[in-house]
Amino acid sequence: MAQGLSIHIGLNSVDPKHYNGWAGKLNACEADAKDMAKIADDRNFKTTTILTSKATADTVKKAISDAAGKLKKGDILFLTYSGHGGQVPDTNGDETVDRKDETWVLYDRQLVDDEMYDLYSKFAAGTRIFVLSDSCHSGTVNRDIFDAAAPSVVEADIVDTDEVRTKDLPRDVAEATYEQNKKVYDEIQEKCPAAENAEIGATVILISGCQDNQLSMDGDRNGLFTQQLLSVWNKGKYHGTYPKFHKAIGAKMPPTQSPNYNPVGATNGGFEKQNPLTI
Repeated sequence: MAQGLSIHIGLNSVDPKHYNGWAGKLNACEADAKDMAKIADDRNFKTTTILTSKATADTVKKAISDAAGKLKKGDILFLTYSGHGGQVPDTNGDETVDRKDETWVLYDRQLVDDEMYDLYSKFAAGTRIFVLSDSCHSGTVNRDIFDAAAPSVVEADIVDTDEVRTKDLPRDVAEATYEQNKKVYDEIQEKCPAAENAEIGATVILISGCQDNQLSMDGDRNGLFTQQLLSVWNKGKYHGTYPKFHKAIGAKMPPTQSPNYNPVGATNGGFEKQNPLTI
């Protein structure tokens, strides 16, 4: 019988010591993680929730590595992240378009996408991995984050907040953070195989909060992407495939934030046709 594990990461702030004095305060990311953990519990996943100061790079990597050691062919990992998305310069040559690697902005440092690919490669062939990223992390080949205008008042009302907060690592902060920690990020990429060379036998389905040229919005109760995902999920009443789930969420989003669908690793059409979170 297949087993399901889940890991839910949410950061409402980061350690300014690493990010050149920037704390990156957000409101709803811990709530996003807790709500995703509740969904996983309802689906009989064994859940782990990692919040803000506990969400260090080592802790997150260990949780994913531990899951890789436990899951076998046919098992499933449900992995969610809510927080800032960032970038560091690509130094191992796997980003031929924009020469930048995308990151999850964890508490003590950024987790580089090469590290994520390396972690995925540790899972047994035939494992299913479903990733939700409510951040400015798209997971596509062209992973540049461009400056974007603030959403309109109408779009801001969707997240029920007087102050629009986006989940991007500001460009000036990203550049200063990299320069301050250049040795750390360059060594990470040196030690990790280039993403294009990582052999992933598992199938990873990513639905991210926005496209690579857009910004994800924070809210008072949930991030906009998570808010609309919960609406579509409808307390577990949703039935459909993973691509249809993505499209249903996208239909509820403003033009400034269009969720991305990106499967990587081994092709598994049966997985994509399943109802989301089927163990």
